[in-house]
Amino acid sequence: MIDSIRSALSSKSAGVIAMALSMAFAQPAAAQTAPSAAESAAAIDALSRASAAVVGVRVTAADDARSIATLGKERAGSGVLIGKDGLILTIGYLMLEAQDIRIVTQDNKTLPAVAVGYDLATGFGLIKPLLPLKDVNPVELGSQASVETGEPLMAAIGSTETNVDADVSLTRLVSKRGFSGSWEYHIDSALFTSPPVMAGNGNHSGAALFNRKGELLGIGSLLVMDALGQNRRLPGNMFVPVDLLKPILAEMQSSGTSRLSIRPWLGVTSSDASGRVQVLRVSPDSPAEKAGLKSGDVVLAVDGSKVATLESFYKKLWARDKPEDTIQLTVLQGADVNTVRVQPENRMAALRKASGI
Repeated sequence: MIDSIRSALSSKSAGVIAMALSMAFAQPAAAQTAPSAAESAAAIDALSRASAAVVGVRVTAADDARSIATLGKERAGSGVLIGKDGLILTIGYLMLEAQDIRIVTQDNKTLPAVAVGYDLATGFGLIKPLLPLKDVNPVELGSQASVETGEPLMAAIGSTETNVDADVSLTRLVSKRGFSGSWEYHIDSALFTSPPVMAGNGNHSGAALFNRKGELLGIGSLLVMDALGQNRRLPGNMFVPVDLLKPILAEMQSSGTSRLSIRPWLGVTSSDASGRVQVLRVSPDSPAEKAGLKSGDVVLAVDGSKVATLESFYKKLWARDKPEDTIQLTVLQGADVNTVRVQPENRMAALRKASGI
C-alpha cells in the first residue's frame, strides 16, 4: 500500500507520507483498534492534499512602518490557500504595514501578492496573489471542537528561504486554553502543540495546523516554553484556531479588518506574574509614553476596576465604545500609587495600512 501511494505522489511528499502514516496509526488512548488500510490511505491522501495548499510568504515592510522596531523590515513565514479565488490565510504580523508581499509556491515560483485584510483582535491576515495558483485546491476549515488533547496533528510550512523547501512536522495537541500576549493581545481560546515546529529551521510563523482529515485547525503564531500551561515547562507552539476566523472572514474581506479590531492601544508590553500587571516596556512615542508610564510600573486598576491579569487588564481597556476616550489607570510607580490619565490610540488607525487594504 505504501509503495503504491508513494508512486502516485511526488518525491517531495515522502515526508508527508511518512508522517501521515504515523498519524493514521497513532490513536488516542481510548481507542481499541487500529485504522484499516483504507482509513490509512484516506488520511495520507487528505494530508498530502492539505500540505500542497501551503505556500511561503515573504514580506518587506514600508520604510516608515512603526512595526519594524519589533518585527523587522524583512519577514518570512507561511500561508495556506483557503479560497478558490486565491485567498490565503496567514498570521497577521507577517504582513503588518507591508510594502511588498510575495508568495512562494511549492515549485519555488515567486508571485506578487496584495494584502486583503488584517485583524488585530485575532491576529489573522489575508493576502491574495496577483497571479493564479495553478493546480492547487483550497483547504477545508476544521474546528478545534473536533480535536482532543493528545491527538496527533500535522504542521506544514511553505518555502521561506533559499534552498529551504516546503515541509511538515508531526506534533500533538497538548492544551486548549485562552492566551494573553504581552503586546496587548488576548484570545479566549488557542491551540497549543508540542513538539515545536522543526521544519524550515523552526519557522512557525503562519504555519498551517491540520487534523488527520486534512482540515485546517489553526495558524502558527508563537514558539512557547509552556505549551501545557500552569508554568509547566514544555516547548511547543501556539496556533490561532480558525474557529475565530469564520465569524469575521466576510467582514475582513469587505472592510480589511473586523469591528473587534477597533480598540484602544496604549503601547505597553506587560506581564502578569504573581498576580500583578507589570509594565516591561513602553513603546516610543506611544500614548503610554506620553502619559508618563515607565518600565517597572504596576497597573492596579483601569477606570477604578482592579486588574490582576493581562486578560482582565485588556478586557477593561477594550470595554468602551470609542477607542480614543481617555483611560484612567491606577499605577504603582516605585513606592507611590498614582493616577495616570492616558489618551489611547485606535491601533488600526495608527498603523500604516498595507497596500491593498
